[in-house]
Amino acid sequence: MTTGFLTTHVLDTGRGAPAAGLAISLYRLEGDKRIFLCDMETNNDGRTNSPILAKGDFAAGRYMLVFQAGAYLERHYDNLPEPKFLDEVPIIFGMADAASHYHVPLLLSPYGYSTYRGS
Repeated sequence: MTTGFLTTHVLDTGRGAPAAGLAISLYRLEGDKRIFLCDMETNNDGRTNSPILAKGDFAAGRYMLVFQAGAYLERHYDNLPEPKFLDEVPIIFGMADAASHYHVPLLLSPYGYSTYRGS
């Protein structure tokens, strides 16, 4: 039975605040193909209003989240260089257990980011 789901949480470590209004796209990776699944945007808490990949749509496999960091950073930071150091932030990851909750948070600043498998 497939009961897993995918979530994220984006924190702006430079501002010490959730990253609200950040656009995110999700793709499933199959070989060299990138299959678009959905677009979402973070809310005032830096999370999406619903799972990015819900229980009914969840499948084990390789995925890529693309965070539109550049557009977000432009709205919140003055004097960013052009071109920006960070623009799109792609995170490629695997989900092996179709019954698990996968949480892929992003810690973001104008000059760096990190991620991990959260809970």
